[in-house]
Amino acid sequence: MSAAPLAHWMLEQEARALLTRLARLKPFVLNQPMVPAASFLPTAQLAIERFLAKGRSELKARIRQFIVWVNGPGRRVPAAEAQQRFVFLRLRFNAVLSQLDLFDHVLAQRGQNELGVWLSGLDAVSSDALALPDYYKAPPVVCYLDRGVGAAIRRARTRLPGGGENPVSIIRIPRERMISSGISSSLIHEVGHQGAELLGLVASLRPAICQKGARSRDPLVWNLWERWVSEVISDFWSVARLGIVSTLGLIGVVGLPRPFVFRLNVDDPHPMPWIRVKLSCAIGDALNPHPQWQRVARVWESYYPLDRLSGAQRNLILRLEESLPAFAELLAGHRPPSLKGRSLAEALEAHDRRPERLGSLFHAWRREPAQMYRAPPSLVFAAIGQAKADGYLGPEDESDLLARLLTHWAIGSTLNVVPVWTAVPGRPPETIPAI
Repeated sequence: MSAAPLAHWMLEQEARALLTRLARLKPFVLNQPMVPAASFLPTAQLAIERFLAKGRSELKARIRQFIVWVNGPGRRVPAAEAQQRFVFLRLRFNAVLSQLDLFDHVLAQRGQNELGVWLSGLDAVSSDALALPDYYKAPPVVCYLDRGVGAAIRRARTRLPGGGENPVSIIRIPRERMISSGISSSLIHEVGHQGAELLGLVASLRPAICQKGARSRDPLVWNLWERWVSEVISDFWSVARLGIVSTLGLIGVVGLPRPFVFRLNVDDPHPMPWIRVKLSCAIGDALNPHPQWQRVARVWESYYPLDRLSGAQRNLILRLEESLPAFAELLAGHRPPSLKGRSLAEALEAHDRRPERLGSLFHAWRREPAQMYRAPPSLVFAAIGQAKADGYLGPEDESDLLARLLTHWAIGSTLNVVPVWTAVPGRPPETIPAI
């Protein structure tokens, strides 16, 4: 056999081997390592399977076309050209594997005892917090845990490695926050990134902030807010959906050694942690005025007093702090075209998260626990977080209660029903811890 026919024959063998290995990639529904309640929400499962199946189908067609070509017209081209065609084919194969591994990593945790079911419950919380049916069709959301203190999101409809649009929102949340109401702060902040993208909020807010800055006596401060707006709007979403637990959870994330809390990096989309917590309090006060916001702000100040800063640092922080009420009002009252005349505060129904209402709900649910299991998950997290902030619920009882609720939401989403309550092994769910 001459070198040229041998080269083409070897490439054909390699292509057939790719096709064989590709055939062994099974849909997740054939090898899920979890109980049904731990699985993705049906919409997420279907979106992922369709995306991966489309990628496998397109790749199979390309490989078959290559085999036909290398045994026909391709025999007349130099071996080097044929090799290059195969190399790109193999790169595409590895891209398909990378996409499979991405979702497999998220799926693998669903097989862990209890944890998988809780993650499914957090999927339901995220979907509830993202839902704005009057303004967009929300993509499915899936959650997984990782080390570290911060969360992150790979938004739906963004490009994946190897090509194609991500069919779901994938939210990574910190393992160290399982399970407390504080996990909702990180979770709903990331949900806010997806919601802001669907509504075009960053693009609509930037001109409004720049206009405000142009009319102010301190344009530098407003220039910083414009730089930080992508993270600020996600914090706004979290406070609007969760109330005080959003701010307390943020303190848990950014409560770091002093040099990090006061670090200012204009290229970082995150505001300086010290002013970010103060802004969260200002947003809460703008949405639902209450003395609790000032109390939390003073606690934060006591953790990180400004007296040891340089004069320049302190001056800039005080100027930023002075702008907080006006900036929070701008955010709450912003009316982007996507909201059809309504403000952000109105669209997110922030008024429903008034501290007084959340407190009343929690005490009503103690009398009639079944009502809590009927309520929207994000509202339940907000009420539990408010009860904890008010001293009516300790961290031990909070964790136990949330574990039962997450299991309840996971079962409900799996069965595609909303039961009054679901029996869970251990303490029965019809009781809420007493004060």
